[in-house]
Order: sequence, then structure tokens, then C-alpha cells
Amino acid sequence: MADLFDGYPTGVSWDEAFSASDETRRSYEPVLNALRPLGTEELRPRVDALARTFMKQGVTFAYDGQERPFPVDIVPRVLDADEWDLIERGVQQRVRALEAFLADVYGPGHAIKDGVVPREVVVTSRHFHRETYGIEPPNGVRIQVSGIDLVRDVDGRFRVLEDNVRVPSGVSYVIENRHALTQVLPEAFGTSRVRPVAGYANQLLAALRAAAPVGVADPTVVVLTPGVHNAAYFEHALLARLMGVELVEGRDLICAGNRVFMPTTSGDRPVHVIYRRIDDEFIDPVQFRPDSMLGCPGLVNAARAGHVVIANALGNGVADDKLIYTYVPDLVRYYLAEEPLLPNVDTYRLGDPDVLEDVLGRLDQLVLKPVDGSGGKGLVIGPQADEPTLAELRTKIIADPRAWIAQPVVSMSTVPTFVDAGFRPRHVDLRPFAVNDGDQVWVLPGGLTRVALGDGALVVNSSRGGGSKDTWVLAARDQPADAGGPGGALGVPDEPPLAEPSRPQDPGPALESAAARQQQ
Repeated sequence: MADLFDGYPTGVSWDEAFSASDETRRSYEPVLNALRPLGTEELRPRVDALARTFMKQGVTFAYDGQERPFPVDIVPRVLDADEWDLIERGVQQRVRALEAFLADVYGPGHAIKDGVVPREVVVTSRHFHRETYGIEPPNGVRIQVSGIDLVRDVDGRFRVLEDNVRVPSGVSYVIENRHALTQVLPEAFGTSRVRPVAGYANQLLAALRAAAPVGVADPTVVVLTPGVHNAAYFEHALLARLMGVELVEGRDLICAGNRVFMPTTSGDRPVHVIYRRIDDEFIDPVQFRPDSMLGCPGLVNAARAGHVVIANALGNGVADDKLIYTYVPDLVRYYLAEEPLLPNVDTYRLGDPDVLEDVLGRLDQLVLKPVDGSGGKGLVIGPQADEPTLAELRTKIIADPRAWIAQPVVSMSTVPTFVDAGFRPRHVDLRPFAVNDGDQVWVLPGGLTRVALGDGALVVNSSRGGGSKDTWVLAARDQPADAGGPGGALGVPDEPPLAEPSRPQDPGPALESAAARQQQ
């Protein structure tokens, strides 16, 4: 143990495993005790086994034009029951406020009329779609699935970094990380009461069925994917399989008479709920991009007629806008009459001329983000940027201040991560996934911990070279724990790698790159 952690630095950021005085935090003691007998020679084969497992199962991502296994670190991120209680309640609160906001924005607009959010901010959002105005979900739920990204600052306080309520991805890594870690580090599960993640698919299916059109007692649910070229295709296939529903592409659906059907060998089968993993712009060429081959013509009209439900709802992206993000604490107070449990990261709105002037004067000290960006695209970390990059950024901001927000550099918390022949601190964030069935907002105990693998790196996205960790939520005395072992993580026996669909879709060269971008 001593050589693996030799020279491990603490004190710069909040370290999840060690205090500033190098004392092990109580929640990490079982994990470190399980690692104690292992030296580098025994640990390295286990690390390699993790990578092989993911490659064999097709859990890969595109990086620098190559398919690579998604890196998962052997050291889990551990959250105790009290920490998770705050996260769970805070995420539930935020989702309820965003649900209310979306219903208001595409309805009466009370928050705009009352001056909580300026009308101009809403209507200039690239993801505000008038085409979806007036479409009322049968059970009032527009956000069946959400991913709320959190970071932990230097004081150990969790803060919301951004909201993902369009097509949030990454839950497959949560499931597969747990499955893999039980195989390569089973001894750690024997000494820790870790809450299971196996219930996600059941919760998601229940929420999708609850969203069915009025009068449909036994709805047909499908997962709509852009196809095999999509970076998150593995996740689409995994969720469809775990829920026991059909994985379809746009060409597998037919709209007729404002109803949606799926052709089968026994005739056209009505489809009632579509869990879409396609961005709004590509889902219906009649209403959005006419050149899209990824969706199905007529879906929006079918939804407006009340014969099909699209989950998550079209138009949700206005709540993902990073400028709207700055108003969410006020929306919590406005709609729920509560104080936010999870604060935002401090953020500057560049529409104010004085704020804009201040930010332009210290671009080299701040993080600048495009308001409609995802996956880390377009993000500029001022202290790590060169002069030409900052000059180009300045020109873009002056041309369109509404398109950007600025934040101070947050020294995200660190977790011990296996690097070369030992452990080093690496920065992490956390994406808890919440499922809303209309009666409750259920938060998957754990979520996706993403880790920046480079020394001092702050960008955790897989498209920028990041990896992930299994996230352990320690169970309270009255909560069930994951048994580990074969089938323990998923609740099912080990299974062979997923088979590819019999008819893989080729979206064509014009849309292939667009399909590859359909992830958040």
C-alpha cells in the first residue's frame, strides 16, 4: 500500500479519499483496506482485465478517430449515506423545478410575465422550439430521464455544473462499471454495503409506461436510436434489452393518420411511447431538418394529436441552455417556494455590458462555455489557453455575448486513480440520473463519475480523453446492498456481448457526422 500511494499529494483540491492531513476518510477505509494487500504486479492485470472486458462487450467511444475501450478506473468513488441523501434530495428538487419551468414556457409563461426569466433569454435559446408549443404530456411529465452534473468545490460542497434534460447519456457506463468491478475487485464488495444499481431499467420502463397516452392500458414502448454510427449506440441497445422492448430506427416506424406503427410479421403494431435518443432537430423531417433520415416523418403531429408520447419531450433543450441554468435557483424559489439544496457554480451572464467588460478583461482567469454546447465542445479554460485561442474567443464573445457564459475555474474534487505504477489524484465530476414517473422522482444510487485522466486536467468528457469510475453509495442500515459476484451488479447472470441488429443503418455521408454527435 505504501508504494502505491507514495507521494500522493493532498491539500490543493478536496480529495474524496484523504483529508488535508492525509487521514483516510471513513467511507474509503473498506476500499483501501481491500487494496492494501495488492501490489502493482497484482493490480496491473486487474486494470488490464477491465479494459478487455469493455472492448469485448463493445463499450467503446470515438477518440481521435479511433474506437477505444471506455476507460474505467479500478478505484471506485465512494459516497456515504448522508452525502447521497443531500444529492438525492437536491436532484429531485431541481428536476421538479425544471419540469415546472418547461410546462410554463410551453404554456402560460407565468415566469416570463413575472420577470423571473427574461422573455428574450427564452426565445433566443437555440433549443426553444415553437413547433412543440401546446403539446401536453398525458401525465404531465416532460423529463422522464435527467442527468444533473455535479462537482465538489475546494470546501467539499456539491454544486450543479449543468443540467441535461434532452437526451442524457452515460447510464450504461454506470451499469457496466458495476458489473466489471465486481469481477476484478470482488473482495471490496465483501466489506462495504454498496447500494445496487440494478433497478434502473425497471424504473425507466415503469416511467415510460406511465407516460402512455390516455386510455392505453398496455402501451408498446420502443427505444429510438440514430443507428450503429451513434457514439452512444451501445447504451441504446443495452437499455432496450434490459427493458425488454424493441430497439428501432426511424425507418422502422410509420406514421399514418397521426398514429405511429411498427411493421411486424403479424401486421402493423401501434407504438404508444417512444424513448428517443435522437436530438429534436433530427426526429421529424416534416417539422425540423428536412434532410434528416434518422427520424420519422409525422411524429410531432402524432404527439400533438395525443396518440404517441415522445420521451424526453421535444423542446426540453431550452432548460439545458447554460444561460437558463443561471436562473434555475430563482426558478426553484419561484415554483417550489424552497431554497435550492444544491447551489450553482458562480456564473457570469455576458448580456450585461459591465459584466461583459469585466470578463473580457480577464479571459485568462475564467472558464468560458458556449450556452448550447455539450460534451465539452467549445469550452475554453482560460488559464490553460494560449494567446491565439483567447484572441479568437474574445472575437466570438464580442460578436454574440448571449452565446457564452463565464465561470471561475472550479478546482473539482479528486479521487485516487491508478496511473502507471501507483495512485494519483485525478479530478472528477458526478452525473446522477433521475427517472420521473409522475408520482416520484427516483434517483439512481450512484450515477456516473467521470474522471479527467491527465495530470491536472479538468475536462472529464470521454470525447476529450476522460474516463469513469464505479460510483458507490453506501447503504444506510435500512437499505439493501449490492451482493456483488456473478450477476450481483445487474441482478441477472453474466451474458454474452450484445448482438448487432440484423439491419444496421447507414445514414449516409451527409448525416453520419450528425448522428455521431447525438450524445450529451
